Amino acid sequence: MSKTKSAFFCQNCGYESAKWAGKCPSCNEWNTFVEEVIVKGTDKLSVKDDWKEYNGIAKLKTVSINDVSSAEEKRIVTTDPELNRVLGGGIVTGSIVLVAGEPGIGKSTLFLQNGLQLVNTRTLYISGEESEQQIKMRADRIGVKSDNFYLLTETNTQTIFQEIKKLKPELVIVDSIQTLQSPFVESSPGSISQIRECAAELQRYAKETSTPVFLIGHITKDGNIAGPKILEHMVDTVLQFEGDRHYAYRILRTLKNRFGSTAELGIYEMTNEGMRAVTNPSEILITQKEDALSGIAIAATLEGMRPLLIETQALVTQSVYGTPQRTVTGFDSRRLQLLLAVLEKRGGFHFGVKDVFVNIAGGIKVEDPSIDLAIVCALLSSYEDVPVPQHICFAGEVGLSGEIRAVNRIEQRIAEAEKLGFEKIIVSKYNAKSLSKLKTGIEIIALGKVEEVYQYLF
Repeated sequence: MSKTKSAFFCQNCGYESAKWAGKCPSCNEWNTFVEEVIVKGTDKLSVKDDWKEYNGIAKLKTVSINDVSSAEEKRIVTTDPELNRVLGGGIVTGSIVLVAGEPGIGKSTLFLQNGLQLVNTRTLYISGEESEQQIKMRADRIGVKSDNFYLLTETNTQTIFQEIKKLKPELVIVDSIQTLQSPFVESSPGSISQIRECAAELQRYAKETSTPVFLIGHITKDGNIAGPKILEHMVDTVLQFEGDRHYAYRILRTLKNRFGSTAELGIYEMTNEGMRAVTNPSEILITQKEDALSGIAIAATLEGMRPLLIETQALVTQSVYGTPQRTVTGFDSRRLQLLLAVLEKRGGFHFGVKDVFVNIAGGIKVEDPSIDLAIVCALLSSYEDVPVPQHICFAGEVGLSGEIRAVNRIEQRIAEAEKLGFEKIIVSKYNAKSLSKLKTGIEIIALGKVEEVYQYLF
């Protein structure tokens, strides 16, 4: 008989301790230690070498770095351009990808849809949360048929691996990692040690057989990925699926990627037929208006490699109470305080007695400093109650002395503005040197200070 051993695990960070402690020495959280039973048997050793004969190739362990071929990693290119973008150009063989998001945001729908659309790839969809009938209902709603798509509703990892050996899939989707249970750990599914053990077994399978694995994960009420932090370290790519229930749009953001950029994002629209990839997000982020309204300015921003045009909205009103309010949605509130101080000091505008509300339309969060100029123009437009002309957009960072600073990759921003039919773009005069040779159909106005922008517009 194998000896049974129990240990205490921190539910926050996964730290293991032989005895109970009130405070975790790793993450300093209180009362997070829970006792879990671990079976340390000899059976576990057989699993580690389980995948040697899977491909018929037994690999030698130690190799010289000069003997390793440095070919491009093979990728499975999906029919979804947004998923290809966030993964860095497609699914890398042997990679393990963690996708986390709110309940009901559309994680299962997105990956069921992508699995069905890969008609030339044998895909195994493992569900620990739904029955086969529920998944079939969803697949009928999506309306994609595939003969290469297989379902398995099972939570025991050993049964899953026996089925994998029979089927030999080319892509595995696990929904979700929190429902899996390894027989080598005697704790309930979703506990720290179970998540860690199941992820380790799947990682070993992915690496030794060169099969890509997608793990769908849950998030906690704080918005962090549920389970130990080591889960994020073990996988190659971490994707966060975010969005507001009240908006139809969802954003797939890369938090970690060993095979590409972490600055990319994909935008989806939730429809009755599943997730629709939005290839031109600028059109959805700019609302179509009949009348010119004050307090609105269009910013040319970048998310990763992708240029976007977004609508910034500002409302400036007389403060009724003693302390003026500053309410911000989708923008950094400290950055707004900085811009208001610049306008107060350099332009002589008395924002200290005004309530200021700023919103980025479309429910998107922006961290790019190049939208400073658009925010400033929206604030001035609302302050003066004069609309900014609808055919003008902005790209510039505002410094503390009121100067407009140059922003990177300005050519892409200008090309996107031109594509959407804007006639003028206001940029920093420090970008003007690089733009002198640029031939475009849009008028480029290069200015150096916030006061010059004010005089030009108002």
